[in-house]
Amino acid sequence: MSNDEIFAAAYREHYWAVSRYVARRLGGRADEVEEVVAEVFTVAWRRRADLPGSPLPWLYGVARNCLANAVRGYGRRRRLVDRLGNDETAHGRQIVASPDAETPGGWVHEALARLSETDREVLRLTAWEELGIDEVAVALGCGPRAASMRLHRARRRLRAEIDRMGPPRSPATSADATSSKEHGHG
Repeated sequence: MSNDEIFAAAYREHYWAVSRYVARRLGGRADEVEEVVAEVFTVAWRRRADLPGSPLPWLYGVARNCLANAVRGYGRRRRLVDRLGNDETAHGRQIVASPDAETPGGWVHEALARLSETDREVLRLTAWEELGIDEVAVALGCGPRAASMRLHRARRRLRAEIDRMGPPRSPATSADATSSKEHGHG
């Protein structure tokens, strides 16, 4: 099979997986998703001779780099708009979420948001993209042992964040716990 045919097969087979990968990381900015995915496959086309036999993890690695560039560009545009005073708040278009609009599993996203980008990425590659440790290593550009250690540490830090965020204790629950300790029941 020629390099062009290998690229075409990778494109057909993995376009939607790469699109989902990018979309989850851009949080619904659809116009940017298309741009980043196009950039990923442009890079893949230019480097089609380098495509590995199992290209998806490699494509995720390329997508990571393209996303980093897109996020930097988005930040620059946002700062420019802010300096020009043409943001949504200047036009009264603020969106306020209602208190009952909490999304299911929102606490998981909140805990994830408290982690470093490196920790978030290794967790997302295993949970969202369902990659094995060898594939995670390819996507991150490191060896399998390093990827395994990064995943282990990220999971530990996520658990710690979730524990820190734990459900607030109601006054009754706290009083009951204190009372049972005072009476030798705890």
